[in-house]
Amino acid sequence: MSSPVLSVRGLSKSFGALVVAQNIELDLMAGARVGLIGPNGAGKTTFVNLLTGFLRPDAGTIQLDGIAIEGMRPEDRVHRGLARTHQINTLLVEESARDNVAITIAEREKFAWRAIRYSPQWQQCLDEAQARLDEIGIGDVGDRQVRHLPYGKQRLLEIAIALALKPRVLLLDEPAAGVPSSETHVFHKVLDRLPAEIAILIIEHDMDVIFRFAKEIVVLVQGRVLTRGEPAQIAVDPQVRAVYLGRTVV
Repeated sequence: MSSPVLSVRGLSKSFGALVVAQNIELDLMAGARVGLIGPNGAGKTTFVNLLTGFLRPDAGTIQLDGIAIEGMRPEDRVHRGLARTHQINTLLVEESARDNVAITIAEREKFAWRAIRYSPQWQQCLDEAQARLDEIGIGDVGDRQVRHLPYGKQRLLEIAIALALKPRVLLLDEPAAGVPSSETHVFHKVLDRLPAEIAILIIEHDMDVIFRFAKEIVVLVQGRVLTRGEPAQIAVDPQVRAVYLGRTVV
């Protein structure tokens, strides 16, 4: 059997008496499509912050391609192939959509992007950036300043930026947050087109997005894994229904 591209064992974190991660264990194989769900305050974004290095765990290990990364800085984890999007976008709103992606590509290649803005290297970054925008289906907005883009296009731009990092593992933290439900079909199409070899963990409150995309769902409650399984199993699991106050999760 092949080894997981991302392996988490015994991951724990507390802030004083507040426990936000309790002995979490998770494996992501290449090409995995895993959804992470749970009620508000369950610790989903905290878990992503632990994976990406914005928080340091109190205990546990995180391995990426067999290499321990729990002590690495966030930028070093990115260079090793772990990328994420954020609940609240972190775009450079004064720059164009294409420049946002090109800057990411320059940083990936360890170019000083401000110093190469008029060089052939920068044009190469721009060309690849346009290809990434085309891949996501928003190639027509490349020249537009980000602040003037509809919010849904901004969310898609964040995915294009994450893909420009050439990740082995992609963590999508509520990619459809704030987008009208009438536009979520666009996200369905984009998610379906993501490269098959990338392992993807998606956090999303929109259950339609989760249950349509994920092949496995992990349910997090109070910082611990309550259960996991295929979407059909999770949809009828009585523990999950109780967590969601008796509401259906599909």
